[in-house]
Amino acid sequence: MKLAPLVEPAAELTVDEVRRYSRHIIIPEIGMVGQKRLKNARVLCVGAGGLGSPALMYLAAAGVGTLGIVEFDVVDESNLQRQIIHGQSDIGRPKAESARDAVHEINPHVNVVVHNERLDNSNVLQIFAQYDLIVDGTDNFATRYMVNDACVLLDKPYVWGSIFRFEGQASVFWESHGPQYRDLYPEPPPPGMVPSCAEGGVLGVLCASIGSIMGTEAVKLITGVGDSLLGRLMVYDALDMNYRTVKIRKHPETIEVVELIDYDYFCGTVSDEAAEAAKDSTISVKDLQLMLEQRDRGERDFVLIDVREPNEWDIVSIPGATLIPKGEFLSGEALADLPQDRQVVLHCKVGGRSAEVLALVKAAGFADAVHVGGGVVAWVNQIEPDKPNY
Repeated sequence: MKLAPLVEPAAELTVDEVRRYSRHIIIPEIGMVGQKRLKNARVLCVGAGGLGSPALMYLAAAGVGTLGIVEFDVVDESNLQRQIIHGQSDIGRPKAESARDAVHEINPHVNVVVHNERLDNSNVLQIFAQYDLIVDGTDNFATRYMVNDACVLLDKPYVWGSIFRFEGQASVFWESHGPQYRDLYPEPPPPGMVPSCAEGGVLGVLCASIGSIMGTEAVKLITGVGDSLLGRLMVYDALDMNYRTVKIRKHPETIEVVELIDYDYFCGTVSDEAAEAAKDSTISVKDLQLMLEQRDRGERDFVLIDVREPNEWDIVSIPGATLIPKGEFLSGEALADLPQDRQVVLHCKVGGRSAEVLALVKAAGFADAVHVGGGVVAWVNQIEPDKPNY
């Protein structure tokens, strides 16, 4: 969809800026006026991870005058496979600060505003109000719906992207000019049905493909060139090297956004059944360590089941566990093979999937079943820190 330029041009470019952006300026569609629009633009990137990294780097190189970065996480070694704005020396640093330093190294003319905080209902409207355009690189449904609703309430356009394994998606949402995110996804998927990148993985270079498309769409919105992805969903399959677009139309039953809501509740971070099952049936990794020692001494007997996927098991596992992926419980296949004479102890990566399986197991009659809060991540952090984490 063709849109008018989002930003008025700045008064002038310095001689240094003209030299730096000359390859933009000689493009007829961009020109001097377009580059001045980029200089005058204020863009907020939500997240400095896999998608935020290339988007921030290319928007900085393109000459966006003010880049905001909202991010509360710190750099972990597992991030470096895809989050290219960070380096080895940044491990343990706040991602927002690491990204700021990388942006300044790319382009010292960019003003970087760091929001080193978790984005939530208490600050999202105040932060978004400072910017012309939002770039959404988040990786969970609760935050995506919050970003959408805040943009609707403030009448802000935003560029959205999503990645998983070998597939990526991108679009532009702007409720006053076309579809919003809720037109594409009126309801979130059931809890546990869509694994996160931390659970399912993502091809590192896929981030560059989708992140650069997001950066391109941001530049097009700012300068008013070309047809934006507003009203279209672009889907990229890296395995087949195939791009396709699907039309998005305003959904007649999309709810009117009038206020921010409880997004964790709306998206059901874990289902009500899982939360109820886990309420009095969650043990710590310290508890599990003691139980394993007692089992080794023959003082108690139980079966420890890891409900993650085989590729996760290959990275790290808890000694004495048996791998039975969550899908085998969902299909009912695993329930028939559970021992009736031993307690069932479940774990996953951090506790979400094992809580969902716990609800199924309890419903099948295993009343004394428990799951391990924090999962294998907590086990590595607290019990076997020499093992790899992910």
